[in-house]
Amino acid sequence: MKADGNKEALSGGHTLERLEYKGMLFDFYSELLTPHQKKIYEDAVFNDLSLGEIADEQGISRQGVHDILKRCDKSLRDYEEKLRLVDKFGRIRDRLQKINLLTEDEEIKRLTNEIIEEL
Repeated sequence: MKADGNKEALSGGHTLERLEYKGMLFDFYSELLTPHQKKIYEDAVFNDLSLGEIADEQGISRQGVHDILKRCDKSLRDYEEKLRLVDKFGRIRDRLQKINLLTEDEEIKRLTNEIIEEL
């Protein structure tokens, strides 16, 4: 996903792009959530469990799960707004891909591909 499409992804955009962006936010900032928040967010976003399933598993109400998910989304967006790590990651990846397309030098291509894989 391009860095400039991230705000659209959060505000509605395509479901796949929104999920990809949520996943990137989670990858970068999940350690800033509590273990309880992380578990609920993972179950909802990555394991595709319903609010009811998560509520039963966690021993809380569906509304409680919903509230936690909303707070997590807001926290992750706030972290990104302040730190811009996902945005920087996207710009670096895009520039490396462009360098790779523009060069004929195989060593440069190999190095940029290695960097892209490590990102």
